[in-house]
Amino acid sequence: MAGITLSGLNGLDTGSIVEQLMKLEAVPQSRLKTQLTSAQSARTTLQGLNTQVAALAAQAKELAEPKGWQTLGVTSSSTDVAVRGTTGGVPASFDVTVDRVATAHRLSFTATASTTDVVVTGGTTVQLEVGGTTRTLETGDGTLGGLVSALNASGTGLRATTVRLDDGSSRLVVTAAATGAAGAFTLTQADGSDLLSGATVRAGEDARVTIGGDTVSSASNTFSDTVPGVAFTVTAAAVGTTVQVTSAVDGSAVGDKVAKLVESVNAALSRIDALSSYNATTRTAGVLARETAVRGTRDDLLDSIYPEGGGSLASLGIQTTRDGRLVFDRAAFDTAYAADPAATQAAFTGTTSGTTGFASRVQRAAETASDPFDGTLSAAVVGRGQSIDRLEDRISDWDARLELRRTTLARQYTALDTALSQLNSQSSWLSSQLGSMSSGS
Repeated sequence: MAGITLSGLNGLDTGSIVEQLMKLEAVPQSRLKTQLTSAQSARTTLQGLNTQVAALAAQAKELAEPKGWQTLGVTSSSTDVAVRGTTGGVPASFDVTVDRVATAHRLSFTATASTTDVVVTGGTTVQLEVGGTTRTLETGDGTLGGLVSALNASGTGLRATTVRLDDGSSRLVVTAAATGAAGAFTLTQADGSDLLSGATVRAGEDARVTIGGDTVSSASNTFSDTVPGVAFTVTAAAVGTTVQVTSAVDGSAVGDKVAKLVESVNAALSRIDALSSYNATTRTAGVLARETAVRGTRDDLLDSIYPEGGGSLASLGIQTTRDGRLVFDRAAFDTAYAADPAATQAAFTGTTSGTTGFASRVQRAAETASDPFDGTLSAAVVGRGQSIDRLEDRISDWDARLELRRTTLARQYTALDTALSQLNSQSSWLSSQLGSMSSGS
């Protein structure tokens, strides 16, 4: 057998022979391992594609619903009140009178000390009470420096610092990390007595504004849910002033959403092509070339451009290219939306009669593929996982089979080596006997 060597007249190199034979025996398992690597790579690739298509479904869903088109452009009569539009609102105009801004609760302690001075009495712990809940903080050595470190530890919700005074001593100042009245806290010795002779309190307050005669509060300086479709942030410079806020439908923002949706559809189509197409130059197929679910997803996404009952979206600026991509003419969309916002929206969301719009069709195609329970791509991922499990079981079975085969071969070649050694010994004995007979004669 090619590759098998003898160690000489003293016997066979049984270890080398067994190793070489085992390489031949393990060829079927090596093929299985190669298949396993390919299957694992394909599953990972499928999972990534499935995640991308699921994100596309969520993006399309926003434009498939009427509230996704209620994007407002918001303006403020003063830079001291910053505004932005959100979804779900309607055009409006209102005045905001800023009564006060939000502040954080703060304690400035009376007694001063060096950072190395012990300021915690009766042990090394202090009591922190926030919102009716009391917790014990361990300060280590009980010094002012140790207390500051404990107060700044993760989870306390506080920011502690010391202010060095002219006489060389330091004053402890502790502030709630979040603004608003809910951040109020107390800090005392472990027995409830004053720490550092007590403290001057600046109570935390919520920001407060008046809109149409009604007072509204916020723990921060941002009011996100007060007026649908509008979020605004007040500053200290605006206190005592009245600012006019105006919101109107922002066609530019809607066009941006449509452009991003078309871009996402094209990104999904490009990735599918890269993973499933055949390269004639390199004569290689994509890792997912045999996945029917992948090809089906591509077809469904591309078909979503065609309205039910015929027609096209060309007048809205969306068309297809020869290589199976979507193109978006922003100017054409803006013109159509400005001329008839309701009809343009219906072409994307669908009509009350049950006709689906472009965004609805993209959503349906993407969800058909990526639904975690019965999506075609999700099912393909599960199928790959089952194949991987079977391959791993077969490889594991081969481990036991090869180990048994190794033991058998080692036993056989050890016995053969022993037999050859015995034959060599007998040959040597016969040679010596024949030599003796020749000498005697």
